[in-house]
Amino acid sequence: MSTPRHLLALDQGTTSSRAIVFNHAGEVVATAQKEFTQYYPQPGWVEHDPMELWSSQSSTAAEAIARANLSSADIAAVGITNQRETTIVWDRATGRPVCPAIVWQDRRTAAFCEQLRRDGVEPTVSEKTGLRLDPYFSATKLRWILENIPGARTRADAGQLLFGTVDTWLLWQLTGRRVHATDVTNASRTLLCNLHTGDWDDDLLRLFNIPRAVLPEIRSCSEIYGHVDARHQPAGAPISGIAGDQHAALFGQACFTPGMAKNTYGTGCFTLLHTGEKPVVSRNNLLTTPAWRIGQKTDYALEGSVFIGGAVIKWLRDELGLIRDTAEFNRLAASVPDAGGLFLVPAFSGLGAPHWDPYARGTMVGITRGTNRAHICRAALEAIAFQTADLIACMEKDSGLPLRELRVDGGASRSDPLLQFQADLLDTTVVRPKCIETTALGAAGLAGLAVGFWADRADFARSWSSDTTFTRSADPAAITALRTDWNRAVTHAKSWATP
Repeated sequence: MSTPRHLLALDQGTTSSRAIVFNHAGEVVATAQKEFTQYYPQPGWVEHDPMELWSSQSSTAAEAIARANLSSADIAAVGITNQRETTIVWDRATGRPVCPAIVWQDRRTAAFCEQLRRDGVEPTVSEKTGLRLDPYFSATKLRWILENIPGARTRADAGQLLFGTVDTWLLWQLTGRRVHATDVTNASRTLLCNLHTGDWDDDLLRLFNIPRAVLPEIRSCSEIYGHVDARHQPAGAPISGIAGDQHAALFGQACFTPGMAKNTYGTGCFTLLHTGEKPVVSRNNLLTTPAWRIGQKTDYALEGSVFIGGAVIKWLRDELGLIRDTAEFNRLAASVPDAGGLFLVPAFSGLGAPHWDPYARGTMVGITRGTNRAHICRAALEAIAFQTADLIACMEKDSGLPLRELRVDGGASRSDPLLQFQADLLDTTVVRPKCIETTALGAAGLAGLAVGFWADRADFARSWSSDTTFTRSADPAAITALRTDWNRAVTHAKSWATP
């Protein structure tokens, strides 16, 4: 039998499940994608159906392999990358979820987080986890399920329920319900994992009243966790790479040395700066996080999270009906020289870093009689870049590492007007690689390293190459004025929904 020469990456995002087959050169051989339903049962609540997450991911895996004209035997390994923080609880015996998945964007636990802050525990939580007390993270979502779903607390204490982020849910399903595990990057987003030990923390479990019995085993990002069950494709293949989507993208962008950074323009925007082998404590409201763990070695990063990035384009399309598709959005945004004094702050589910305001809400300011849909599209595009620039300014202060280059990926990174405006704001080089599927590529890279598909990181890094580079073209004084007005607009959005 010939040696398998392809890898399969499962990329389970916030709005769709995708599967991508890569070859040894890091090239996309085939891809399949399926959107799934978003549920908004109450203002500030966002849910998914866990069974739909699994069925959509399973079907795209089979479809991508078929489109590549391959069989399960041709797949050397499987890597998983996923939307982080999204919380699923299911019955150990039946495999049935006890309730819908609570998505990372969900804000239903904002009041509980506020109470914990008033109790004065946030400094201890931040020191242990590198995170903040925010509804974004999994622990308060998991606690909500145990407190509000009838019988869940009793069943969890009896060891009858399992918790997982989406990676854990997919791994459990793929292995025929044999492996209940997660990797250190996903574990680090729960508010339950100690940043310094890489294990679940007893003090945090007590604080959130979480029984250890529901938690998965924490493992590294690149090892064989198990094999795909014979009932699924690619049957028998080792599952050997797992990382949360933003960590996988940092790896896929080959940001292997301190000072290298990437931004993913997905549903949200997520900027990660590699900081080395020791965690850097943020003094500017960013998060400290493991970048990945390979073997016994952990690399760390600073992260800034923007809750609504590319999702603002979908909002313009689906909710306002202003555009038909992303191509029309880019055309309209590029058709005007600027937003005509309009600023759109897309705080639809609060503001993430560096503001951390769950009560902020979206706003548009500067509307005049001459404002048209091109200006609104331009303001939406600029909002994505403004939020990213705010994160990077904080990162440079925290790390003392000046940003020389920003590597970008995600669906909205296809927008030349967006990346040009980003370069203008940052006054630095913005680089779009030839393969913008770097989240999936990173998962494939971690999986490939574990099975010898690539010899080492340097071997894998040869799969990364630049496609388009953007440098500053705007007047610095004009950019300074825009950023001042943007900050004014953000101020208007803050605390709008405070009870």
